[in-house]
Amino acid sequence: MEDTPHFEPYTDSAGGWGSLKAVTSHLIRERIPIVGVQALMKQNKPGGFGCVSCAWAKPEHPHPAEFCENGAKATAWELTAKRLPAEFFLKHSVTELLTWSDHALEEGGRLTVPMRWDAGRDRYIEVTWEEAFAGIGSELKALHAQEPASVVFYASGRASLESSYMYQLLARLYGNNNLPDSSNMCHESTSVALPETIGTPVGTVRLEDFDHCDAIFIFGQNTGVSSPRMLHQLQDARKRGVPIVTFNPLRERGLEEFVNPQSPTEMLTPAHTRISTQYLQVKNGGDLGALTGMCKALLAADDKARDEGRSRVLDMAFIAEHTEGFDGFAASVRKTPWAEIERESGLARAQLEAAATTFANAKAVIGIYGMGLTQHRKGVENVQMVCNLLLLGGHIGKLGAGICPVRGHSNVQGQRTVGITEKPELAPLDKLAALYGFEPPHEKGLNTVETCEGVLAGRVRAFIGFGGNFVRAVPDSERLEPAWRELQLTVHIATKLNRSHLVHGKASYLLPCKGRIEIDRQASGEQTVALEDSTGVMHASRGVAEPAAASLLSEPAIVAGIAKASLPQNTKVPWDAWVADYALVREHIAQVFPETFHDFNSRLAAPGGFPRPAPARQRVWKTKNGKANFKGYGNLRADPDTPETGPDVLRLMTLRSDDQFNTTIYSLDDRFRGVYGTRRVLLMNRDDIERLGLTEGTQVDVSSAVDDGHARTVHAMRVTGYDIPLGCVAGYYPECNPLIPLSHYAERSKVPAAKAIPVRLHPRVPSS
Repeated sequence: MEDTPHFEPYTDSAGGWGSLKAVTSHLIRERIPIVGVQALMKQNKPGGFGCVSCAWAKPEHPHPAEFCENGAKATAWELTAKRLPAEFFLKHSVTELLTWSDHALEEGGRLTVPMRWDAGRDRYIEVTWEEAFAGIGSELKALHAQEPASVVFYASGRASLESSYMYQLLARLYGNNNLPDSSNMCHESTSVALPETIGTPVGTVRLEDFDHCDAIFIFGQNTGVSSPRMLHQLQDARKRGVPIVTFNPLRERGLEEFVNPQSPTEMLTPAHTRISTQYLQVKNGGDLGALTGMCKALLAADDKARDEGRSRVLDMAFIAEHTEGFDGFAASVRKTPWAEIERESGLARAQLEAAATTFANAKAVIGIYGMGLTQHRKGVENVQMVCNLLLLGGHIGKLGAGICPVRGHSNVQGQRTVGITEKPELAPLDKLAALYGFEPPHEKGLNTVETCEGVLAGRVRAFIGFGGNFVRAVPDSERLEPAWRELQLTVHIATKLNRSHLVHGKASYLLPCKGRIEIDRQASGEQTVALEDSTGVMHASRGVAEPAAASLLSEPAIVAGIAKASLPQNTKVPWDAWVADYALVREHIAQVFPETFHDFNSRLAAPGGFPRPAPARQRVWKTKNGKANFKGYGNLRADPDTPETGPDVLRLMTLRSDDQFNTTIYSLDDRFRGVYGTRRVLLMNRDDIERLGLTEGTQVDVSSAVDDGHARTVHAMRVTGYDIPLGCVAGYYPECNPLIPLSHYAERSKVPAAKAIPVRLHPRVPSS
């Protein structure tokens, strides 16, 4: 698609006719108007399939259409009638395909046959599955003889529980814990923060809590783009009069107002639901300041109520019985000056006090957050400050209240639950050893950032990619790509072509798999897989459409094929039996994780799924001291180690468009932000545009303002005025990833700090 931009402010609500039109156009574009509609009516429903995009919860009693605009786009994208057969790759060299856009690569359609990169012809050529597995096995055996830790096994968030379990076992049988996954790029800050505060790595909110809450606070989560099905819960809450307070740098349509496409009244009248009752445009990286300001206001209100003999604002009984560290936390917050809070948050004291009043008046508060909190240098502290806020009111461990991290990809939380982790202490290695008769590795594995560091240093020699678009998704991507080509082996299990497949190692294989929406027929019949949603509930998923090609293998079959070709024979691992019947995999999962997965197969059929244990919901704190802990307070600066001096330094946050899921770009449009035909834009405060001597439409080069000896620049970005705080800019992911230094990550979780990148702008000089 050509870059022919135009800009037209979007004034309609989220949902409504705009969503209906977008879904229809995507089904037509992918040439599946009938098949697509048939599939969508079974999406996120019993007997149907779990959405391949976001991980939002699936209700026990689904709506007639239990899908959102973005979920429908993801379904159309996977079920497309378009194909990329072997003949396509004979016509196009890898060098040529590298010049194509992200959209153009995936828009070509589904991969259909296994392929190997031919260095002499610079093309991917078709091979048989036997040849592919043999070639991969030969390379992995050679690398194992040299250094088992040189191979990385990456997993994206869409793999099922069954295939994820098999994949982690493959890595550990191979001899390492190098199991980075997409959590490392988004919610690892949650996985580090919550065990210290409430004793669990996941949230405490279930769908039923939305029916009983009386206030909702949203931090850094663009619901209308990232998890639109949540708008049903938010709309229902608003109709009950529940206030929703939103903290987000940009004003987003899904957080402002919503028209339910399933409501004839709303579709045929001007009716709509106002979502946010208070909208606070916090600075990029200003969340610690904002949360501290709310806590400071609550402490002051509580002090006043105590002195006047009124009912306390804080739940002091809960704090005394269930928490530790309150006194130190309260002292730190009290001594933090309002001037510092206002400077760091970009919000006025009166705004934060108003939000605190809403919080104080509520008996059951849900705190929702997304990657707007986790992808910061202080990402762990951001999450812990949300916990601190909720603990002040006793809003964890009771109906209608709790902390709700919104995960991105559809099973990114679930794959962690069954062992995809680089941290050996989080995996049941003793049970794996007893069940399969081997000694698992106990050395810490590589996470995403460490994998990239290892590639740059030459320590990583091979990369197995279980889905995803790793090279495009990671920070410092332009610096990383030359080193990536020095890898001995790259293998990608995928449904569609993307840039990571083209930035390949010396030996490279593409292994096309069936998608989750497709019927998976094995020796025992049609198979069901399991997924975990963002609220910790397990669901069954069953394909409903015919596979894109008869030559495709399932994810479990591909994992088993690599394992059998690469590992010494282990008679205790029934790879072939698992491929024939996924219920057998679930039986093994239940043996290794009995607390979560006991009676896995029988419980999986339950309407609405079954939940994982969540002790914090019962106020049982699995922390070291057996208490919920106040943590993560102190320095409010978003990035205390990176100098951000000079009036020309701005804070850049990366974001996704309305027509995008992760690195998958459905089109060059972003309807909600009024951007059409381009992604090479910078959204800027109009006063900043004037202050820096720029004008609307100016072309600029954007460079990282981090002086570490590496120049990082993204060229030819269009300056576009937008409602965003002073000193802040926003640009699209992954186009802006080259600006993020590999070292610019959350201090304790190593999540790339993509939401507050110091940058400078340089007007482009027209060529003569």
